[in-house]
Amino acid sequence: MDALETLLFRYPVLAPCRDSLAAAIAALIACYEADGTVFTCGNGGSAADADHIVGELLKGFTHPRPLPPADKQRLRELDPEDGSLLADRLQCGLRAFSLMSQIGITTAVGNDLGDALAPAQQLYGLGRPGDVLIALSTSGNARNVALAVQIAHLRKMTVIGLTGAGGGRLARLADIAIRAPAQQTYQIQELHLPIYHALCIAVENHFFPPAP
Repeated sequence: MDALETLLFRYPVLAPCRDSLAAAIAALIACYEADGTVFTCGNGGSAADADHIVGELLKGFTHPRPLPPADKQRLRELDPEDGSLLADRLQCGLRAFSLMSQIGITTAVGNDLGDALAPAQQLYGLGRPGDVLIALSTSGNARNVALAVQIAHLRKMTVIGLTGAGGGRLARLADIAIRAPAQQTYQIQELHLPIYHALCIAVENHFFPPAP
């Protein structure tokens, strides 16, 4: 059973989200096949989710992702001692970046330009065509998230919005809107976690198939 079907089996309440989930998986795979980057943003618990997503993408999530043999050999040639440690322990990563955890630029933008502009400013400097922004907002109306989404569109990125049943502005702005079927903030967040876990698993399995 693939990641999407497993998610829907475990959380049947998410069945109405099937098409948007499938579209999100396809968008993430296309991004990485084009050597792109996935960016994330959100506030409060959703900011923690934004960081969490990056953690699942940058190293092995459900299974190890050993380095390619050529990289292992080169590391050992560079330094016989530390090279072996790096070659044996590091794992392949999928390029991902949280716009919420860069304290220097976040506080600089907040002080000089306005707090709501921090994710947008980072994305203006870092985003490229073909990249993906995963934007999380339980209400769908977070101002800083909406501003980041507009910059993502300027940069010709694909926006995946994770929000609640109401959708809010994010559902209208996103290319792909995944509306968790709940109204209360904590209930929406409880559904966002298995949703983004499934997205990460699907992408990981595509690029790093698990051993039979």
